[in-house]
Amino acid sequence: MFTLIICFLAGMGAGLGTGFAGMSAAAVISPMLITFLELDAYEAVGIALASDVLASAVSAYTYGKNKNLDIQNGLVMMGAVLAFTLAGSWVASQVPNAAMGSFSVFMTFLLGIKFILKPVMTTRESMNGVSRKKRVIQSVAGGTAVGFICGFVGAGGGMMMLLLLTGFLGYELKTAVGTSVFIMAFTAFTGAAGHFAIGGMPDLWCLLLCVAFTLLWARIAAKFANRASAVTLNRATGVVLTLLGAAILAVKYLG
Repeated sequence: MFTLIICFLAGMGAGLGTGFAGMSAAAVISPMLITFLELDAYEAVGIALASDVLASAVSAYTYGKNKNLDIQNGLVMMGAVLAFTLAGSWVASQVPNAAMGSFSVFMTFLLGIKFILKPVMTTRESMNGVSRKKRVIQSVAGGTAVGFICGFVGAGGGMMMLLLLTGFLGYELKTAVGTSVFIMAFTAFTGAAGHFAIGGMPDLWCLLLCVAFTLLWARIAAKFANRASAVTLNRATGVVLTLLGAAILAVKYLG
């Protein structure tokens, strides 16, 4: 019963973060499973990445159905992210104590406050006003930076992606989240496959529960987000990220 409750809470937090803001499930599920269920860290990350795959995929489908997804530039960015994540991982392996485990947690909290205080109000018209060539160059440059940082730090992919899309590429919020979860579905699948291939299958009960609950709440959040106004979505995203960031910080340092 205790396992069910922890997986439900972890899946709810991860699903809301994914559906609203394209946040990686690993930022929520991993610390919850490690702290409360005492799972091995590598196993917990594998479960979190597996949970991210379907949650991000169903969120991307919902955003795409509502025409809030840029597949063309998403594919360009995804290629750069995947390539330079490997490069960042290799560099990190050569530098002692390079990991920054709290990076994504603090970023989640601060980004939530940012959306509350300074919402993204970019319109679809201004977003579409950027030339195709410039957008591709921005996507490659941004994807390179995000991939390298995530590989070097080991976390923060979803949050970095959202910050890049809204701040650097000038996307309106719904399209930014839709494109982010589209990319994260593929990166999470790659990460999960690697974890299971290297470390074997994790606790099957925890895996199934986390995947199911994350998928459920991601679907609910994505449907709400696509129907909400820009102002409401900014506030909801900000509140969800701030609360999740604060909760994860509490789990990491008070648990």
